[in-house]
Amino acid sequence: MTSREKILSAVKTNQPELTTLPDVDFLLQEDVDISEKFIAALTAIGGQVIAVENHAGIKAFIAENFEQPSRKITTVSQLGDVAEYIGDNSANPHSLENVDYAIIEAGLAVAENGAIWVSEDKIRIRVLPFITQHLAVIVSQKDIVPTMHYAYNKIGSTDYGFATFIAGPSKTADIEQSLVLGAHGSRSMTIFLMS
Repeated sequence: MTSREKILSAVKTNQPELTTLPDVDFLLQEDVDISEKFIAALTAIGGQVIAVENHAGIKAFIAENFEQPSRKITTVSQLGDVAEYIGDNSANPHSLENVDYAIIEAGLAVAENGAIWVSEDKIRIRVLPFITQHLAVIVSQKDIVPTMHYAYNKIGSTDYGFATFIAGPSKTADIEQSLVLGAHGSRSMTIFLMS
């Protein structure tokens, strides 16, 4: 038996007993306007929310706010006429180095902290939300949950490869304790809140 096997065997035999998860139902709040709370939380962390009724509203916003020479990518087939459509995960991640604007869909959003949940089936290429200069995410109003507890209840039993929570644009305050947006990811985050 190698040293590695001895260590792993010792760890395996000395596991603590399993305990049941605590009951946190008292944290689940039903009496708040979750759309307003989500908008307030996302705005506080540097994002912006644009209310739209359908994909036509998104197209109008993109046409008004982003010049044509910029490279726009989307994983949403309905927006293929305003941005380069990526329908699967076969694109080379290195080919995305010059993406200015990426438009993706989220599985859910969390009102308490402004986070959105994206999984690989929605973003296609893992690096896309992080390599783009500006990130836009489509969230259905019905997919906003009040707290992270609700979010984990929804995603806990789901089978997915890669998935993550993203909250606002990239930011850091490490450098001379000044807040810098876009330090190691997208410089802006826009949520298209679809009714």
